[in-house]
Amino acid sequence: MSFDINKWLDSYTSAVKSTFGNRVWFIGLQGSYGRGEATDSSDIDVVLILDAVSYDDLQTYSKLLDTLQNRDMICGFISGKSEIELWEKSDLFQFCNDTTAILGSLDALMQTITENDVKRAVRISACNIYHACAHNIIHEKSIDILKELYKSAAFTLQAIAYLQTGIFEKKQERLSQYLQKNDKQVLDGRLSLKKCECVSECRFSELSSIILEWASFWIKKVNVN
Repeated sequence: MSFDINKWLDSYTSAVKSTFGNRVWFIGLQGSYGRGEATDSSDIDVVLILDAVSYDDLQTYSKLLDTLQNRDMICGFISGKSEIELWEKSDLFQFCNDTTAILGSLDALMQTITENDVKRAVRISACNIYHACAHNIIHEKSIDILKELYKSAAFTLQAIAYLQTGIFEKKQERLSQYLQKNDKQVLDGRLSLKKCECVSECRFSELSSIILEWASFWIKKVNVN
């Protein structure tokens, strides 16, 4: 790829520090660039945490982003420090583990996350996937929705692998070694859907059944105290 994410991050970090000064608490990178899996169509999922965030700060940040190259690729997350410290821990688990630090550290946040928080992350995700999958089977019958469900499931599999091994594997292609058989089947579905545009009706039914049963299993499996 001709796009250099490191050069872009240098420009971004310089602009943010110039605009917000010592108010900048953390800068990070998420998504495919953070995992080292980016393609030419990947977004730049950048994380910015300031000492606090007001409406005016958001307006200022938006104008700052407009001055940068590849503006149409930029997305991501912005928060105040107090808010992220009090964030729902089941969400914070994925957030911290999927973020590559550019400036500052999320280690202090990670230390507040318990095993129960990770279990809750798995259960909440499984519930959401189960509901959306059932709705899609009955009403939408959409392959795009199914792809999004498998994408969500891949993040859930990272949490499941962490519960079972204590290892958080960022790269989905390497995740299989930390998973059990039924979980590997879902990961295989995710990886196959990433590579194909067209899915037959039979394959749609098969993949829908697999992820529905998988979500059901983890809803019943996870015991949150």
